[in-house]
Amino acid sequence: MPSRSGRSPRWLSPVKIALFLVCLLPLVRLVMLGMRGGLGANPIEFITHSTGTWALIGLLLTLSITPLRRLTGWTFLLRHRRMLGLFAFFYASLHLVTYLWLDQFFDLERIVRDVVKRPFVTAGFAGFVLLVPLALTSTQTMMRRLGRHWQQLHRLIYVAAGLGVLHYAWLVKRDLTQPLIYGGLLGVLLFFRLPPGVNVLETLRRRRGQAGV
Repeated sequence: MPSRSGRSPRWLSPVKIALFLVCLLPLVRLVMLGMRGGLGANPIEFITHSTGTWALIGLLLTLSITPLRRLTGWTFLLRHRRMLGLFAFFYASLHLVTYLWLDQFFDLERIVRDVVKRPFVTAGFAGFVLLVPLALTSTQTMMRRLGRHWQQLHRLIYVAAGLGVLHYAWLVKRDLTQPLIYGGLLGVLLFFRLPPGVNVLETLRRRRGQAGV
């Protein structure tokens, strides 16, 4: 419903609707492949890998918003950060549910043993646990309630993303190409949160402004 000013609410903006639909595409793809029998010889592994990959990509995209905003000056990017973060949590939840349900059949004893004894499961589970409070406090109301502590809490996303990369690396063991790419991207994004990286972004932004870009 349009507001009194005649404009649509921000959450109904065309950009947000388009972003929402784009974020749903990996799930739609999985469903379509499942209906067509296109999940390969090991459907559980396919679903687990796909949901985990998109959770990690979602985290990296979320973390890229602040550097991009600093570089370009486009403040509107911040309005889409929460959606990206929640979709990352959504795919991480699907990843976990696939493991708990289709892989372990909700066998609590086996799950606990897996978490304790298998490092890649430990890292993945720890990363998900860190994402839970971030998802629960992602609303504007919680931002106001937590005040300055909100930003401190949400820095845990870097730890969660790091655990996600570690989870992926320990899982694949041999071909570390993709985990190393994600780890490298995370390292770059973390650098741009530190004072030297912030200075680099500010310098690049000034040069863009001088060049009229």
